[in-house]
Amino acid sequence: MEEFDAIIVGAGQAGPSLAGRLTEAGWTVALVEKDLVGGTCVNTGCTPTKAMVASAKAAHTARQGAAYGFDPVKIEVDLKKVKARKDAIVEKSRDGVTSWLAGMPGGRLIRGAASFASATQIRVGDETLSAKHIFLNAGARPRIPDFPGIELVPYLTSTTILDLEELPSHLIVVGGSYVGLEFAQMFRRFGAEVTVVERSGKLLGHEDDDVAQGVRDALEAEGIVIRTEAECIRLESRNEQIAVHLSCGNGAPEAIGSHVLLAVGRQPNTDTLALERAGLAANSYGFIEVDDQLRTPVAGIWALGDCNGRGAFTHTSYNDFEIVAANLLDDANRRVTDRIPVSALYIDPPLARVGMNERQVRERGRPAMIGYRPMTKVSRAIEKGETHGFMKVLTDAETGHILGGTVFGVGGDEAIHCLLPAMYARQPFSLMTHSVHIHPTVAELIPTVFGELKPLT
Repeated sequence: MEEFDAIIVGAGQAGPSLAGRLTEAGWTVALVEKDLVGGTCVNTGCTPTKAMVASAKAAHTARQGAAYGFDPVKIEVDLKKVKARKDAIVEKSRDGVTSWLAGMPGGRLIRGAASFASATQIRVGDETLSAKHIFLNAGARPRIPDFPGIELVPYLTSTTILDLEELPSHLIVVGGSYVGLEFAQMFRRFGAEVTVVERSGKLLGHEDDDVAQGVRDALEAEGIVIRTEAECIRLESRNEQIAVHLSCGNGAPEAIGSHVLLAVGRQPNTDTLALERAGLAANSYGFIEVDDQLRTPVAGIWALGDCNGRGAFTHTSYNDFEIVAANLLDDANRRVTDRIPVSALYIDPPLARVGMNERQVRERGRPAMIGYRPMTKVSRAIEKGETHGFMKVLTDAETGHILGGTVFGVGGDEAIHCLLPAMYARQPFSLMTHSVHIHPTVAELIPTVFGELKPLT
């Protein structure tokens, strides 16, 4: 049995960074990874998908030549070349993380599947590791739903679709949230027919109705078919194609395509850890429950990233590392509840949101103010020829503190960060209205929106 100061299970976003801080502090650390170093973000999430989103954007822009003063060209996307570009970017990123880990004094990267032997011991194959501090960064994988007929048809997940080298003639995307919509627009711009199937009554069920409708309008404008209220999804093989039975109240009762992508959420990788041997248990969703400082109920064991249910993004996973490291090494008192929710959907135009949305502010029940501006009144958007969407901000009517904001439009994923410093500093919105921003930018209109606040009625 080999003893370490710490064992980290999983080399995703939080794991390597935590290993770096701990080894710098003189700890001996074993980092166990059963698959690819870098986790979901590097290998099957952020890095590959945003590389492919960029390829799709380039193809789409080239087709819009007439709107920009030049003759449009016929674009035929070679998916094999798109994949090669994506793979090269992913490999470089993964190799960078691997080299970083290899150079950590006191650190050891161990390949294999980890499971608990006890609350202080981890098994990896025939080897048993021991440590007083164990950090679980096991990540998550695409969830496979129990739709009738699913075992009878080939299907894609957000992982396997990245390996396609031939373009589907008609891609049916089951799931109308972040992952599904990014792939839907991406493959439509590559040249495929695309249908999105969503069980609820709207896309992006957690967003405001105007946001969800704006996203739907943008996708439908590109020829993507949206089918909502698909309450009875069933899969069937049909003449070398795949039929997805919908039972929708409106429209055809089925959609028939060449490929089906299942994008209905993710499942934590906690079911193979033998948690019970450490005195732990996952909840009904598969998450390991933690306190406000990411400690599990068992002393000496923490859970970070996708497996703890406290955030499903790369940036929240990285912040989990920061919280744990600061509390352990810097005598800090950082907490998950200090974090302000912020996220982005990388369709085009992007959708970014921070803090509360309008529905949540209304449910809060306190007087509030709202500011709104369509992207048709944003100079930079007009100049770029990308005026779909809007920006919306919300403040507390009594304190002036910023409650949240949404930017659905060109540059929104970057412009949203204007709000974060003021929100973390608990400054009133006047900080924004008194700021001077660069012209012409999308972000410069955020202070203007705050200057046009009206009561939320």
